[in-house]
Amino acid sequence: MRFLADENFARDTVEALRRLGHDVVWVRTDASGISDDEVLRRASSESRVLITADKDFGELAFRSGLPAASGIILLRARGSSQARTAAVVAAVEARDDWAGCFAVVENDRIRMTPLPRGE
Repeated sequence: MRFLADENFARDTVEALRRLGHDVVWVRTDASGISDDEVLRRASSESRVLITADKDFGELAFRSGLPAASGIILLRARGSSQARTAAVVAAVEARDDWAGCFAVVENDRIRMTPLPRGE
């Protein structure tokens, strides 16, 4: 799967996803300091699912009409960095229908909401 990890995402989580064979581009090393709008545009133009801990992306995605090839995974799991990484890895390994959705990954559940169709 193709992911764009937001700048605020932990290195160990990015590396864990890469070890599982996922194509992960990390904003922190690729385009540090770009705006949230630019992050969304990049996810869209590269058909990547954005993974983030920033709640602002939900509103931005619904307002901008993020295209169906993209999606957003918002990490809201609590605990240590290891626990948060485990939650992301478990979620990503359990599903492959992230595109076109805004998903909230918590420690014990995943909530999925379809994004409105973009132009």
